[in-house]
Amino acid sequence: MYRSMAVLCVAIATILPAAAGEMKPEEARHFVAGKLFSYTCFEGTTGMGRIFADGSAFGTIRIGGTGPVRYVSLPAGTIRVTPEGVCASVRGMLFEPCFNLEKTSEASFRGSIAGLSFAYCDFTRRNARLELTASNTLRPRPVQSSARTTSSE
Repeated sequence: MYRSMAVLCVAIATILPAAAGEMKPEEARHFVAGKLFSYTCFEGTTGMGRIFADGSAFGTIRIGGTGPVRYVSLPAGTIRVTPEGVCASVRGMLFEPCFNLEKTSEASFRGSIAGLSFAYCDFTRRNARLELTASNTLRPRPVQSSARTTSSE
């Protein structure tokens, strides 16, 4: 149950605000759609993911912040933006949770399950290209020559 809630919270929270305060659903869609976010949830779950305009999502999750990192993908239509809010439809869940999204900075937001403000995830926008470049810069690989040298002695 916690795993489903964490995955759902992550996916929904990815459709969040751009300025401090609660965002309207369409504003949240614009702020989040197609962008990469890392997240940390109230009970320790962490990961990184992206939500697309069609309501699909993919990313990673590490339940409780320990154990293996797992890949997660949700099909198109899972995350839905309606005039009333941002909700999720996940197979096997008994209800369709909706989320409160609150912008906390120009690059971050908090998503919580409506009616359960203690169940939240904090999201921070990431620049995948910049991080990839930085990681390659920090860990240079040795240059290997394919030419063999022979001794002429």
